[in-house]
Amino acid sequence: MRVNGLTLKYLLLLIAQVLLWNFCNFTQFLMVVYLPALVLFLPVRQSTPVTMLIAFLSGIAVDFFSVSPLGLTSLALVPVAASRQYVIRLVFGNEVYSRGESLSANRQGWGKVVFSIFIVTLLFLAVYIFVDSAGVRPFWIDFLKCVISLIVAIPLSLYVVETLSSEESSRWR
Repeated sequence: MRVNGLTLKYLLLLIAQVLLWNFCNFTQFLMVVYLPALVLFLPVRQSTPVTMLIAFLSGIAVDFFSVSPLGLTSLALVPVAASRQYVIRLVFGNEVYSRGESLSANRQGWGKVVFSIFIVTLLFLAVYIFVDSAGVRPFWIDFLKCVISLIVAIPLSLYVVETLSSEESSRWR
């Protein structure tokens, strides 16, 4: 990741995620999270190991400064980074890599962006909630938490993605 506006936006959005988790606990059935979208919309030219390292460090930082157990966010965020390339190829196709362009809702379309955010957020929430419950809560509670969190996370992630990719998309207009 270059040290520029994108890095600054990423760090500010990471701090905002920590503040959300620390001060906005609405209910036990809701996790307000947009970290998977942040990892998904890292520059496409980043290799998978670099993306996994960024996801791990981001997860550790969020866990360290918030009330979640240390390492749990990293445990859920690293599979998102590992599957990022496959999700991009599945949803957006190979042309994103062949052109070397960054992901943007303006270029790729909102439907594809929503679907990709849905996939990575569902993966993140499934791992996070499953490990967090450790098998002591009934399945319906975990399922309800995942569904409610998805309903809230997708629109929030769309706003975050638009904020994160505004610098890149202005270059192509």
